[in-house]
Amino acid sequence: MSEEWYARPVLFVADIDRTLDFYVNRLGFTQSWRYEDNDKAFVAQVDRQGCALIFSSQWPDKVGRGLMFISLDVEAALNAVRADLADAALDARRAALVGMALDRLRAEFESGGVDVQNGWWGYRLLVVRDPDGNELYFNYPSNDEPPERA
Repeated sequence: MSEEWYARPVLFVADIDRTLDFYVNRLGFTQSWRYEDNDKAFVAQVDRQGCALIFSSQWPDKVGRGLMFISLDVEAALNAVRADLADAALDARRAALVGMALDRLRAEFESGGVDVQNGWWGYRLLVVRDPDGNELYFNYPSNDEPPERA
């Protein structure tokens, strides 16, 4: 079979409108759709660069317990130079591109007032927490040492 799956995580939130404001106005996502009943939003979806997230306010006991692991795809940029580079050089270029892209993303988020933290999960992370405590982990290229603790 050649069918592809389209998976979307569901993050549980207390208030759909507050969540949409954060993801759209601070993280740069676009609202795709929302479900309302009697003028109250219960479910919504946002998208950014191939990352789709669904939010639900229907299970209050699950609010703020989500974690989304997001990797940046730099393959399009690498394809432009692939023929000119050996495998080792390509891997080094990939790591450099991901690192630069995450540094730009961090600057974008922070300029929008988002509290961005450093994290560690076997390698360096950029960590964002939404207003309910759900976490987004963006991974940097692997390295051997955890960040220094302040």
